[in-house]
Amino acid sequence: MDLPVATPFATAPADAGTVVLAVPKGRILSELGPLLARAGIHPAADYSDEDSRRLRFETADPALDVVRVRPFDVATFVAHGAAQIGVCGADVLMEFDYPEIYAPLDLGIGGCRVSVAEPVATAGADDPSRWSRVAVATKYPNIAHRHFAARGVQAEIVHLNGAMELAPSLGLSRLIVDLVQTGSTLKANGLVETEVIARVTSRLIINRTALKTRPEVIGAWLARFRAALAASP
Repeated sequence: MDLPVATPFATAPADAGTVVLAVPKGRILSELGPLLARAGIHPAADYSDEDSRRLRFETADPALDVVRVRPFDVATFVAHGAAQIGVCGADVLMEFDYPEIYAPLDLGIGGCRVSVAEPVATAGADDPSRWSRVAVATKYPNIAHRHFAARGVQAEIVHLNGAMELAPSLGLSRLIVDLVQTGSTLKANGLVETEVIARVTSRLIINRTALKTRPEVIGAWLARFRAALAASP
């Protein structure tokens, strides 16, 4: 299905204020590019340059700016209304569970999973259902707590923002809970994936207040993303 071509952009009224779209730095940025283009969103040339020091980028539509932030921060920007719409992984939504966020669209990009992993040497050595507690290194403390609590296990969280794979070998934890794409990093560090907590893709998210107070403007952007998804090859 082709997008409408009568006008290049369905711009917001001038007095409505600029809409801000928050997107994540890193690997999702390149996957997101074609979808933005199909939605008629064309950011400044240095937007896709990871070396650019700019964080806010104008687009071909004067009513829309794009901000490029850390993946975990996209949800915070949208929840607090600093950005009205955003793109973030379902893992972030699971971790923070902001009531201010509405996530109407699965964009089908950034596929990965939140998983439990442990050293190959200890995997399967005993029955996890018999544990009362376990030390877990993760940047997802809420997801990890909920996952193990549902099994009657108390998770003692070691909160790390990176290099989770080192934690078991250095005695910080028995397990890790982390985002896994190919599993190659786990394998390189002597770990094996033992359980998938959740499959993850990127979602379009919207600030609920913005949708309520500016329904035509925000609804128009939502419609454009829907059309872009429908036009995906």
